[in-house]
Amino acid sequence: MTDRVFPSTKPATNGTAATNPSFPATKAQLYGATRPTYRPQPNRKRSRGCCCACVLWTTAVIFILIVLAVIAGAIIYVLYRPQRPSFDVSGLNISSLNLTSASHLTTNINLNITARNPNKKLVYTYNPITISVTTERDDIVVGSGSIPSFVHGTKNTTFLRAAITSSGVQLDDVSAGKLKADLKSKNGVALKLELETKVKVKMGGLKTPKARIRVTCQGIKATVPSGKKATTASVSNANCKVDLRIKIWKWTF
Repeated sequence: MTDRVFPSTKPATNGTAATNPSFPATKAQLYGATRPTYRPQPNRKRSRGCCCACVLWTTAVIFILIVLAVIAGAIIYVLYRPQRPSFDVSGLNISSLNLTSASHLTTNINLNITARNPNKKLVYTYNPITISVTTERDDIVVGSGSIPSFVHGTKNTTFLRAAITSSGVQLDDVSAGKLKADLKSKNGVALKLELETKVKVKMGGLKTPKARIRVTCQGIKATVPSGKKATTASVSNANCKVDLRIKIWKWTF
């Protein structure tokens, strides 16, 4: 009985090393090779929501603070009823108002001013007050003076006195010519007063910062003395305006 020869399952090498067969890449492998690496993105909606919430809360806090400040200011205003002080020219006596041919001006004026504080709960504290006297029409400086600092109590009337002087002040030709014409006028020369200083207000335990105050008085008619006797200016039509702005919280008076 003859033996059967079966073919070998091993591939013939023919003297060379065996190699692994190559197969085409699958679709999954191709897709994975070109697919970018996954990176988680930040939640932008959540960030925007936090920013909006912060803005809303900040706006709400600022609004509440403003409302509280207005309410506090309104309460203070109702309780204290602040009013501006008033000033009046009660007298103006001219001892000398002489303009020489060389345009040298010499002035000696006694000024009386009445200051009134109409408030029941407000006290005014004034710094030294500077006073300037000029001609009403051309603003030529006639003289200057000052009033010491003082405290203006509640419902108080204070009488102030000041000496307005100038000694040999040299005027330019234009100003000297205008002043000579005013001094020769039959109706007298119209004068204007300007008082300026700083003042602070005390309301109970509350004190305001110092604020500028300016008082302007017009309507004063003065005549030049012809001899040694002083002349009295007409102040019946004098009108004084007070420029004062003091802030109490959100209220200004």
